[in-house]
Amino acid sequence: MAEPLRLRLPVADATDRLGARLAAEVAPGDILLLEGGIGAGKTHFARALIRALGVTEEVPSPTFTLVQTYLTDRAEVWHADLYRLGDPAEVEELGLAEAMGRAVTLIEWPDRLGARPRGALTLAFEPDGEGRMVTLRADGDRWAPVLAALEATP
Repeated sequence: MAEPLRLRLPVADATDRLGARLAAEVAPGDILLLEGGIGAGKTHFARALIRALGVTEEVPSPTFTLVQTYLTDRAEVWHADLYRLGDPAEVEELGLAEAMGRAVTLIEWPDRLGARPRGALTLAFEPDGEGRMVTLRADGDRWAPVLAALEATP
């Protein structure tokens, strides 16, 4: 497992660039867990990644719909916001467990899942002055080269 990587994202464009860089790396079956409080940058990052995958339609927050799906040339993308879930059993009703095996899955508020999915990349966002800090933690080896590349390139 790779060491956690902390990145400072001083402006919104830096979050957009991180989303674009990770979009270049994701593949079907990849799971990105987005942690942080309300307003920490989770949805901003998810939108940037989804747009970098070629989605030109509006990318709304899934706060009320719980899940938004997108078809791209590279993969199906599921963007879930689990903030309003009351029980981890509700994840099954959303079809999210099945999607995690075949789509690129972005999950906000992953603590609502119950058990954390294996092989996920966790991005923990926190406010930092006018910008934000993000800590990336990989479960397994799949993300190690991606984190190394992010660390080597500002």
